[in-house]
Amino acid sequence: MQKTISILLTILILASSSGVTYAKHFCGDFEVISTLTMGKKSLSCGMAMEADDCDKNEEDPIDCCKNTYKNIDTDDNFVNSSYDLQISNNFIAGFISSFVLQYVSFSDKEIHLFNGYDPPPIYEDIQVLHEVFII
Repeated sequence: MQKTISILLTILILASSSGVTYAKHFCGDFEVISTLTMGKKSLSCGMAMEADDCDKNEEDPIDCCKNTYKNIDTDDNFVNSSYDLQISNNFIAGFISSFVLQYVSFSDKEIHLFNGYDPPPIYEDIQVLHEVFII
C-alpha cells in the first residue's frame, strides 16, 4: 500500500514539474474532448461547426468550437528535501551484534546450561491449595 501511494505521488510530482497541460475542446456549450498533453495541442472534434446562434454577424461567420487549456504546475515554494543522516559507531556495533551475529556460531559444541538440573517434584496441586484458578 505504501509503495503504491509513493509511486502515485512520485508520478504526480513528475507530471506537475514537466509542464503537463489539461486541454478541453468545446463545441458550443458541450465538452467533446478532454486530454492530458505536453504543452498546448490543437484539439478538434472533426467538424467545423458554424451555427447562427454563435455569432449573429452573417458577413463573417465564426465557428462555435474552442479549446481551453489548464497548465498543471508546482508551486514556487516546492523544494526537494534532503536529510543529513549521521550514524554513530555505537549504533553500528550494536546493530551488527544484535542482528548480524545472532545466527553466527563461533564454536562447534552447544552449551547446555541446565543439563543436570531437574525441577522439583510436585507433591500437591498448588493452584487448588491457594485457590487460584484461571478463568
